[in-house]
Amino acid sequence: MEKLFYGNHMRIGVLGGGQLGRMLIQSAISYDARIEVMENSDDAPSSSIATQFVKGNITNYEDVLKFGADKDVITVEIENVNIEALEELEKKGVKVFPQPNVLKIIKDKGLQKKFYADHAIPTADFILVDSSQEAMEHVDFIPCFQKLRTGGYDGKGVQKITSLEDLKNGFDEPTVLEKFIDFEKELSVIVARNENGDVTTYPLVECEFSPELNLVEFLFAPADVSPELEVQAAELGKSIIEELGMVGLLAVELFLTKDGKLLVNEIAPRPHNSGHHTIECNFTSQFEQHLRSITNQPLGNTEIILPGVMVNLLGAEHYEGNAVYKGMNKYMSKKGVYFHIYGKSTTKPHRKMGHVTIVNSSLGAAKELAREIKESVRVVSN
Repeated sequence: MEKLFYGNHMRIGVLGGGQLGRMLIQSAISYDARIEVMENSDDAPSSSIATQFVKGNITNYEDVLKFGADKDVITVEIENVNIEALEELEKKGVKVFPQPNVLKIIKDKGLQKKFYADHAIPTADFILVDSSQEAMEHVDFIPCFQKLRTGGYDGKGVQKITSLEDLKNGFDEPTVLEKFIDFEKELSVIVARNENGDVTTYPLVECEFSPELNLVEFLFAPADVSPELEVQAAELGKSIIEELGMVGLLAVELFLTKDGKLLVNEIAPRPHNSGHHTIECNFTSQFEQHLRSITNQPLGNTEIILPGVMVNLLGAEHYEGNAVYKGMNKYMSKKGVYFHIYGKSTTKPHRKMGHVTIVNSSLGAAKELAREIKESVRVVSN
């Protein structure tokens, strides 16, 4: 009898127990699916709602191998995992999605860039360097961004280089120097693919970043672009996931240049911050779609039900300790406002603590309310 992901028939293991794992579990609960999580922290956001929670290090070979041995499928909520253990599990017959060879490419920004170049995928010009001394040989490449090849996450591991002094004080380890792009908009398209090779894409969204934190502050769905650009983005996303041969969910972050071209910035092989709005805005959320894709189920409808805006709730400046959410009550009764609190017991400046989605038939009205919420709701400590 074929195992199904719903009704508790299939054991699905997730490496990483943060908010992405938590929202994946919340989606799985509707199907009575069994989701087991491994994370190194007892109070990780997923720990209290997983079918089973195992304390372990997702970068440790033995921990990952032991955790995955009795699972039907293993997936990830972050790329920084032990790939050698996943390769061994795959050899033993455990399904690993996204596949280890895909994770190997994506977790290294240098390999990512080489993949784009090898497959004629449009991206910003780049140079790979191994040290700050080697970076100093490329002064003529300024202005650019310097990105750690591995380990960067949520805006960390990225530096803007606008002068020789910036380059001197840059990272002294393997990095990507990426040419500065004077873009019009930052966009994202999410693509899903199952083992059968079925592929579907979500409507393009627009991301507004905080220049200080290099983190998404607002997400607008749908993006304000032409139908032609929407089609181009979808085709680009499909071509990447098919070239990778990847099974699962892939977020493709894009730059729209001043002259109307799309360039791939980065990709993430998992549910992504740019897809949180899909829980309320779309017929199938990105989390349910990820479950469907890694278990080879029919992919869900991705159309937008209502336009929406997503706002990240970040830990407030100067506060560190037990998390307190201030200002929420004023907005909880408003039509179309949905709060998602990630279950992190402590806050610190700029930590992702939750998000709010505002849906409205008028995207303009949703934006106006979103900006008000951004200023009024704060995550502080007691």
